[in-house]
Amino acid sequence: MSNTSLPSIFNNFNSINALIIGDVMIDSYIWGSVERMSPEAPVPIVRVDKRDFRLGGAANVALNIQALGATPIICAVVGHDDEGNRFIERLGERDISSDGIVLSDERPTTVKTRVISDNQHMVRIDEESDAEITTKETISLKEKIKSLIIKCQVVIFEDYDKGSISPEIITYTVNLAKQHNIPTVVDPKKRNFMDYHGVTLFKPNLKELKEGLHVEFDVTDQEQLEEAVNTLLKHLSCDSALITLSEHGVYVCNQESRHHFAAHIREIADVSGAGDTVISIAALCVALGLSYDLVAQLSNLGGGLVCEHVGVVTINKQLLLEEAQQTISNF
Repeated sequence: MSNTSLPSIFNNFNSINALIIGDVMIDSYIWGSVERMSPEAPVPIVRVDKRDFRLGGAANVALNIQALGATPIICAVVGHDDEGNRFIERLGERDISSDGIVLSDERPTTVKTRVISDNQHMVRIDEESDAEITTKETISLKEKIKSLIIKCQVVIFEDYDKGSISPEIITYTVNLAKQHNIPTVVDPKKRNFMDYHGVTLFKPNLKELKEGLHVEFDVTDQEQLEEAVNTLLKHLSCDSALITLSEHGVYVCNQESRHHFAAHIREIADVSGAGDTVISIAALCVALGLSYDLVAQLSNLGGGLVCEHVGVVTINKQLLLEEAQQTISNF
């Protein structure tokens, strides 16, 4: 589709089903107060006041997709355990389908527990396995993907290096998506970085780009940045790349064009979850066939907006639309 008015574009988000494949987890928060030190070791004792369990990892992408008005469908592997049951319950509470969830007897559900006292993050406890999913789990996940992809207009790979995404899953899904003419977008991590051949849009951040290509360069040197991105496009044979550069904005390119958009000046409170917001906006824009310049500009705006809040928050669709109307020309 061609670019139309911004309100029309945002309204068209509502018609999209997005298949999200990746590593899901529970973000657990323990809030409490510290009044004394432990007599057993030189550590503080936290008296718990409140505990919360939230959807995290690729499931946070689903929350952003939903906040933008589209319908998320998650394909992922969780443990056949209490935490896995809790994860599915949280999906139901948010009216997100669990049809694509594979329950595993061989791996635990990933849980990241943060202990917070007096607004200070004291410690994080990770319960997880980052082993690649088994042959049995791979077969089950592929069956889920095959049955659900035909309902969708875009596929998102949300990779956290926890093992749910493997080269086999990537190749299978990309080929299946091409058969159905469905675009694929990727938020990568280091392990599978060079395995996403032939995807529509590849979105690493600056750190991931350097680690994935095993290169060092000065991001303020446009020539060095372009050389790195050219290497990326050549190795992956992907249609386009969107590189998030933190305070340096975003860089987008394909075979026909390349543009660097500066970051918007903001009061940055927390960058947590910004990448999830960026990939969600980018995916819906790609599903609508928008220009890559507009994909980059809207994603850049959204990533900045969520950074104004403490903690992981989802994008506010109306606020994003209002800012886009004020800052993006030709609309």
